[in-house]
This record gives sequence, C-alpha cells and structure tokens, in this order.
Amino acid sequence: MFVDKKILGIFVVIAVIIAITSISLSLPSEEIIVIPQKTNEKIGLVINSPNQAITLQDLDDVYSKAASAGIGRSNVYLFWNLVEPVRGEFDWKQSDVLMSFNKKNNLQVTLYFSVINGETLGPFPSWIGKPPIQSLGDDRVTSVLDAILTRYDIVDTVILAGDTESQFRFYEQNIPAYKELFNTVYDNIKEKHPDVKIGNSFALHQVINKNLNHIVTDLAIGDFVAFSYSPIDTLNDIVKTPQEAKEELQLVFDLAGDKKVGIFEISWSTSEFVGGNQTTQAEFLEKSFEFYSENESKLEFFTWYRQYDKPDGTCVFEEQEIGDNTITVGGSGLGGSEHIIERLSNYICNTGLIGTDDSPKQSWNVFKKQIQMTN
Repeated sequence: MFVDKKILGIFVVIAVIIAITSISLSLPSEEIIVIPQKTNEKIGLVINSPNQAITLQDLDDVYSKAASAGIGRSNVYLFWNLVEPVRGEFDWKQSDVLMSFNKKNNLQVTLYFSVINGETLGPFPSWIGKPPIQSLGDDRVTSVLDAILTRYDIVDTVILAGDTESQFRFYEQNIPAYKELFNTVYDNIKEKHPDVKIGNSFALHQVINKNLNHIVTDLAIGDFVAFSYSPIDTLNDIVKTPQEAKEELQLVFDLAGDKKVGIFEISWSTSEFVGGNQTTQAEFLEKSFEFYSENESKLEFFTWYRQYDKPDGTCVFEEQEIGDNTITVGGSGLGGSEHIIERLSNYICNTGLIGTDDSPKQSWNVFKKQIQMTN
C-alpha cells in the first residue's frame, strides 16, 4: 500500500501518495476558492480515480463529482515516511495537493496516520528505523501530528492505527505499550488541537471472523472507535445478505462500549467472482443508510468505500502517473494463498459506485439520494 510495500490484512486501506517535485496548485497558505455545497459533514466517500494515468484536471473533476453527491468529508491516507523524510524537516508537496482538493470542495478530512497498519507498523521514516511499539517515542509521534494538524485546519478526525486487531492478534502482550503511547499522544495533541478527535480503527469482519472482540474492547480508547466493514468471510467471498450485513454492523456499539463509533470504510463489491453484483450493492447501500439514520447520534462519521472501480488486477498494488510524476493509490497484500489474494483483489477493484468507464452503477444514484434524505 505504500510505495514499495504491501500491507498485510484482509481489508485494503487505500493509500494516496503523490510524489511530486513541483506543482502549480493552491497551497494552504494561499487563498482557496471553496465551492458552496449543501453537505452532511458526517457522511464521507473515499475519493479515487478510475484510471492509472491521470492529470491534475482529472483529479479536480473526480473531487468535484464526489462533492456533488452531497458528502461532507473524505479520507486522506497520509504516511509518516513521506511527511517527515528527514527528522524535523517536513515535506508538504504530496499532502498539499490532496488537501487543496478537499478544501476547494468544502470537505472535512478524516486523516489516516498509520502508526499501525494491520500486521505492519508504520511505514516509518528511515531515520526512525523499525522500532517496536515500546520504543517508538510519543514525542516523535506528537511532533509530526502537531505539524500536520497545524497546517491543515480541515482535518477534524485522526485515526492513529488501522486494522488494529491484526497487529495484536498474536501479540496481545504489546497492547499495554500501545495504550500508553496512544494516551500520551492523545493528551499532547489535545493541548494544541482540542477540537480534533482521535481514535483507532478495526476491521469488523476480521474481528467477527477470527473472534477478536476482546482486542477491540481492550483498545476502545480515545474519542471514538472506528471500523471498516465488508460482508466477507476469510476467503474474501461475500457471504451475507444486505439485511444480514446491516444486522452485523449493529455489533459495533457493543464493541465500542461508551465511545462513539466511526464507520471508516464500508463497502460492498459488485464482482460476481466473489458473489457480488450491482443489485445487492445498491440494496446494502440503502440498508447501511438505514443503519446510519437509526444510529446517527452514536456515529462520529460514516464513509463509503469508494467512488470508482479500478481495473481488475490492479488492486493489490497500484501506481498512477501524472506527467513525469507517479501516484501510488493503493496496494495491499494478504498473508495466505494466491486464491485468497485473487479474491481480495476482485473484491476491492469492484467496490466503486461508478465503473471504470465513468458509468454510474445503481448505487451511485442511491448514494446521492440517501445523502439528501439525511439533510
């Protein structure tokens, strides 16, 4: 998922990493023209391009189309090794691009900053090395997060760890060290950014399939507990009906205890290879918004995964080019057989609400309609 790494875990977390040496796009210090839009700040969409090779104008169009649905936020996946390649020296070229598109379209940002990414730690800058959780250092995490939040006032939510259950599945003895790190960083950040909410994310389907409830309840710390969700079994096949999937979502409240819940990435694939289709995707989208409406007061945010399909076979590791520059917009590995990885790739590549040929699926219109019904 990051540049040359594949992240282990059953549910992909999409990285948007832009390697750019120079670019003429409004930065946060300059005036940004905001497009007025009636939006719901709780409802988000993972915004992506369907194409491998894209231009900045393409990205502008993609963001505008996403915002036209009425969403009020998006996820930005931003990693430490790109932001602070040299200790104390920050490189904003990559993140300024994405944040500018979000600001232009009046979108709040849920920031994914991966101290933990499933079975993988980091990615950390080379100057840090590959420390265990116990040696990472809360001062270093605080410093980089403070710099990001100071620069980008549209970030109102931070996820410090994703697919967290996979990290501690076989290493529960490390949970106390992570809790200490999280709580210290939380307190430090709150001193300077009291309105920013911070939590961790878990893959609900992983938690259920592998009986990892106790890890979630032990790590229900911070302002909220976030979840990704796809209606799959351990082989990455869709095994739920839309109604059953909605009922399974209800489990998040027991797991989160007295904390609010964030739905970080919720999806349903239209790939027939894994048992999906457009009709069931649209049905589940409706059911998921029923879940949202019935539990709105308990939810911090609710973000659908994702805007566009990707070409089949490109979702384990993806690169896009803008002129002479490269964007890596995804990538995930899965410890296990090629059979499982193939099914994961098919699932992920076909989770979009719009096809790769820019034709909307049934669910795109349903998505727009459901958002308007919440306003």
